[in-house]
Amino acid sequence: MLIGILKETLPGERRVALVPSQIAMLAKQKHSVVVERGAGEAAGYHDADYESAGARLVSRAEALGAEIVGAVRGISIGDDSNTGDLQHLRAGSLVVGTFDPLAHPQHAQRLAPTGVILQSLELLPRTTRAQSMDVLSSMANLAGYKSVLMAANALPRIMPMMTTAAGTLTASKVLVLGAGVAGLQAIATAKRLGAAVEGYDIRPEVAEQVKSVGGKFVDLGLTAESDKSGYAKAVSEDFLARQQEALAHYVRAADVLITTAQVPGRRAPLLVTAAMQKGMKPGSVVVDLAAESGGNCELTEAGKTILVDGVTMIGPVNLVSELAFHSSQLYSRNVVNFVLNLCTKEGAIADKDDDLVRETRVTRDGVICHDRVKHVLGIH
Repeated sequence: MLIGILKETLPGERRVALVPSQIAMLAKQKHSVVVERGAGEAAGYHDADYESAGARLVSRAEALGAEIVGAVRGISIGDDSNTGDLQHLRAGSLVVGTFDPLAHPQHAQRLAPTGVILQSLELLPRTTRAQSMDVLSSMANLAGYKSVLMAANALPRIMPMMTTAAGTLTASKVLVLGAGVAGLQAIATAKRLGAAVEGYDIRPEVAEQVKSVGGKFVDLGLTAESDKSGYAKAVSEDFLARQQEALAHYVRAADVLITTAQVPGRRAPLLVTAAMQKGMKPGSVVVDLAAESGGNCELTEAGKTILVDGVTMIGPVNLVSELAFHSSQLYSRNVVNFVLNLCTKEGAIADKDDDLVRETRVTRDGVICHDRVKHVLGIH
């Protein structure tokens, strides 16, 4: 199969869907790779690196005409007066990437008439078999790490306890809300920097995971079950009110608050109200990793760093793009693993009923074919 790799067009997106070192894995399965010129430059991967690895440099139109098209944040779908990339796509080709079809189903709707098979990797089931392709976990891991560095940089304190001839400095207190992949990495990173770290999640089964990476688990006596995807099930307004009241004490005691609770396709849960945050120490820092999906904190402004009553509020958007070199490596490996699973050893699309392929397929034969996306669009 001919695989085309695109240069990202979304403002601020520096990642690339395939790095040169992983082209050999595709070549072993009889795939050829073409790369849009300049596709990897922003991530630190040069055109010469792709050519040395066996790829051919081409125009965007030629990359879009490949049998499998790889992207990070989708392709340019244009508008009613401009078809963007759609005119260059081939009916029956596969487009693989992250398209956020539950939050932005209109993009899939515009792609469907082209006849492409759209595979959106955010929709992968949370199963053991899917772990090597799980882009959400790969990117969350890096975001959790980077969030702590951002907080440490903005904090007018040091993280570790330090004993000096001039006296002893106490360790900073870090509170992490949400103990998924991002939260656990944030806890581990803050602990490595020497902070006193606490972690909270409404799923009681993650308490041991929090402790295993060096954090102290905050037990409010309020728990919720996980759904089949591993995310916490939706809770009542009364539950949220009691949770917020109980958390307020911990929030106000923290020097750094990092919030990480997100559920794909839904607005991020509101964990920290303005009232809860009032009383945080001047100089404290809040990093809201859910800013792009609505924010876990009421006062978060997506894409901005603001000062509220002496507290620095950071609402990063596409944080992993700031780590483009390594985030591209991880994302690329996820994509390669997905393609290798998708195809036979001879390089053809495998004729099999595969849940990983089926559950990520959004469009096929000119229509939306994913039940959850159809539900969002009101298609029956």
